[in-house]
Amino acid sequence: MSSTSLLLRRLSGLMLTLALLPAVSQAATESVTPGKLTYGTAATFMPFEFMKDGKLTGFDIDLITALSKEINLAPAPMSMEFKGLIPALQGKRLDIINSAMYVNPTRAAQVDFVPYLKIGSRVIVAKGNPSGITGRDLSLCGKNIAVTLGGIEESQARADNKHCVDTGKATINVMTFPAATDSAVAVAQGRADAEYLSTPGTVALFTEKPGLFDAVGPEFESDTHIAFAVRKGDTATKAELEKGLQVLVKNGTYKQLIEKWKFPDSVAIF
Repeated sequence: MSSTSLLLRRLSGLMLTLALLPAVSQAATESVTPGKLTYGTAATFMPFEFMKDGKLTGFDIDLITALSKEINLAPAPMSMEFKGLIPALQGKRLDIINSAMYVNPTRAAQVDFVPYLKIGSRVIVAKGNPSGITGRDLSLCGKNIAVTLGGIEESQARADNKHCVDTGKATINVMTFPAATDSAVAVAQGRADAEYLSTPGTVALFTEKPGLFDAVGPEFESDTHIAFAVRKGDTATKAELEKGLQVLVKNGTYKQLIEKWKFPDSVAIF
């Protein structure tokens, strides 16, 4: 091969490489709709995302609205059933999922996460705490505790009952109900002394039934992370979300939203 032919071949290869680079860069940062952050949400999970007076509202909605402003994009919600969120993201109908998605290994195999909160559970009692319960501790021994049948709260209550027995205290009567709302009714009516309820469920209960309940003791087992989801390998969008979150943490918006939606301080991860 002549030196001229070799030079032309090298130049051709270089031009092909350069031609591909802009396309790769654009693909990494391209939005579903230019200038917008299109996010999927299932608006059925108070206080994160829900409909009120015909409008989409909630902690997640406020958070993504503030974050979008910091990264110079307009938030564009796309409502759908929760089960359709990951397929829509993978099919490039969405830029991100913004729907209080709990991080777990199965989902982590399908999407990349940007966590922004961690949650656990609370001990809920009737207003005024007539049974004198102080939290998830030995003050529960000998009491009636309402939980959702088959839920994690039932497992927690049965473990606490064992702890009472092991320490020589009276047993806990674990009362199971089909739904958390049924447990709340039992507490309100005095049939149960307390209810174990997730932190988001607690916020929703206090919002829907103000003045009827109190939370006692600290949040417990607060190791479940909630996150935005982006497509696997979409490092550009992930970095933009992380950058926006840090701005909101520094300017105080993150803390203000936690307070606005009446979450305990323990949900913060920044």
